Amino acid sequence: MSIKPVVALIGRPNVGKSTIFNQMTKTRQALVADLSGLTRDRQYGDATYNNKSFVVIDTGGIGEADDGRGGIDDYMSAQSHTAIHEADIIVFVVDARAGMIGADAEIGKMLHTLGKPVYLVANKIDGVHDAAPAEFYALGLGEPYPMTASHGRGIGNLLDDLTADMPEDVEEEPQDGLKLAIIGRPNVGKSTLVNRMLGEDRVVVYDMPGTTRDSIYIPYERNGKNYVLIDTAGVRRRGRIDEKVEKFSVIKTLQAIKDSNVVVAVIDAQEGIVDQDLHMLGYALDAGRAIVVAINKWDGLSDDQKDLIRFELDRRFNFIPYVKVHFISALHGTNVGNLYPSIHKAYESSMFKVSTSRLTQILEDAVAANPPPMSGGRRIKLRYAHLGGHNPPIIVIHGNQTGSLPKSYQRYLENEFRKVFKLEGTPLRVEFKLNTNPYAGKKVTSSKKQRPGVSEARQKRRDMKYKKGSHKR
Repeated sequence: MSIKPVVALIGRPNVGKSTIFNQMTKTRQALVADLSGLTRDRQYGDATYNNKSFVVIDTGGIGEADDGRGGIDDYMSAQSHTAIHEADIIVFVVDARAGMIGADAEIGKMLHTLGKPVYLVANKIDGVHDAAPAEFYALGLGEPYPMTASHGRGIGNLLDDLTADMPEDVEEEPQDGLKLAIIGRPNVGKSTLVNRMLGEDRVVVYDMPGTTRDSIYIPYERNGKNYVLIDTAGVRRRGRIDEKVEKFSVIKTLQAIKDSNVVVAVIDAQEGIVDQDLHMLGYALDAGRAIVVAINKWDGLSDDQKDLIRFELDRRFNFIPYVKVHFISALHGTNVGNLYPSIHKAYESSMFKVSTSRLTQILEDAVAANPPPMSGGRRIKLRYAHLGGHNPPIIVIHGNQTGSLPKSYQRYLENEFRKVFKLEGTPLRVEFKLNTNPYAGKKVTSSKKQRPGVSEARQKRRDMKYKKGSHKR
């Protein structure tokens, strides 16, 4: 497979890099709002223009507070520098409204030392004087491309030149992989777990709640198997969502859950199991996703604390007894590798296939062992079952009076199917369909009124004889 060219978007915070990223990738993967510092991690996206494909990296801003004091801005800056070295082409974005400031000059000076193609973009030119971008000539990076990225103006001219020397695409089968959504409250160790699974510092890890505000989609390979890790923003309690960025992030998390095959729910052992953890699991269950639970920071607990967590798990996780729980340390790597067998078992369970005859046989065995109750003096009859979907698996059971089937009996059937097929980690949905008589409620139509006690066929013969006799007269 040919390696796609990599284009990195570089610049100060809030100059419009994420908007350009979304225009290039034709997605809304990167958060876009008028708040400085929204993109803290490297966001990777696929772009295609004139049948030429390339990878775009959106980065956190550099040039402000890059003072070496160990703050989050330094982490953003480090991520940007990493993206610069990964890239084949640099797009340096400046703010035409703000004009050129010292940070722009510093970034420009650094880009001169790389020996890589650099395209200078003067964004936000709407409402400014036509000559405003001219001051950026002083950067020595050539003529700036005027652009209003929020409206898509000027992006075409940049892409024409940017892709001019790129090879055209050759038809290839897209490589996919098992999609893992790493979810959890802020600062429970999701990004540390992602980095441990990947073996590199791809995602910003910083001891401040909410440092991963966007969802990061990262493809990788392990033991010959393809995966896509989705590192999601930590979901905060609703009362604490007071900024647009947090509202965006909750939506991204829920979208990532729906986009995944398996959800790895990370819980902070040191904080214990809280209601928000249960709400997060509820989101995953509502979406029908397979689940693996990782209790993180386990090695920092005393034996008494560990016993308390186990007690809480038994008490509060009784609604998902089929979910595998692992006690891990993402920071030190303890038991992280043990997640993979459970992930694969959960995925296989969510995608299992079975014939209608086999499902019906299991249904008959379950009914024979424990018949359904009576309803209105009549026995509820369950006739056959078939598979209705995957991820989550759906089993559809047909019969009469299925609407009268008690919830306890429905759970009994679900547990029987789960036990026979050894389903682990996935919700199982059992739906009931009422068998209906297609002729029920239809009126008998005849040219003559049917006499009581006379069959329809006999009535027709009598009608024919009557007609023949009337012709003779």
